[in-house]
Amino acid sequence: MAKKEQLLGRLDAIGGSIERRGESLLLLGVGSVGVETERIDAYSDLDFFVIVKPGYKQAYIERLDWLEEVGPLAYSFHNTPDGCKILFEDGIYGEYAIFEEEEMENIAYSEGRIVWMDPNYDRPKIAKGSKKIETKRRAGLDFPVNEALTNLYVGLCRYARGEKLSAARFVQSHAVDSILSVLHLLEKEEAYYPDVFGEDRRLEKRYPYFAERVGDMILGYERTQESALHILRFLEEVYPVNARMSMEIRRLANSTIG
Repeated sequence: MAKKEQLLGRLDAIGGSIERRGESLLLLGVGSVGVETERIDAYSDLDFFVIVKPGYKQAYIERLDWLEEVGPLAYSFHNTPDGCKILFEDGIYGEYAIFEEEEMENIAYSEGRIVWMDPNYDRPKIAKGSKKIETKRRAGLDFPVNEALTNLYVGLCRYARGEKLSAARFVQSHAVDSILSVLHLLEKEEAYYPDVFGEDRRLEKRYPYFAERVGDMILGYERTQESALHILRFLEEVYPVNARMSMEIRRLANSTIG
């Protein structure tokens, strides 16, 4: 069976399970099993919310028999007070959260797909998503570029001190994240399922030009200096970087190479 059929079939079966129990209002598929089913591939998984009737939330969190009815579980991990990560015996992986209706007003989530709904439930618009999502995108270059510059400087100082792991994170993670927050201002974004929760998702298809360069910015634990120089060159191409900061970053990087 194709992965798409397998995932959507499993989600439908979960809907059947909670319907038989009569304790829920809505099963909402999100992510690739939500409104973006066209992008399901061999590596996709289940992401969903179950909105239960008042008083049933804790039971659904503590007991997983409503899932075991669908298929035996090989693994489960309660990673949040509301949610769990699971692996079925047949290899299907999933992440989900259990909420009561009133809680949905206080969580950030993107539009989902109604998989199952109690016929008496009168708020299907809840599937449209939250208005509370805060985008990670920045409206201008000044703050992200200067934040990245200072990340490079601090990271290289730590590398010179021997703090290689911290250095790698400052340079190859924090500084790159700042760039990701303004990529939409630097390169035309290709329309391929953007994710408001993570600018790194599907970046290779959304920003193909930057994707060709980002590998040089993340060269690994022992090559933070070279990574920093590649990031600096990119920043200098897109913004009038402070000359003294550029000089100091290059000095630190070159002094520890080789």
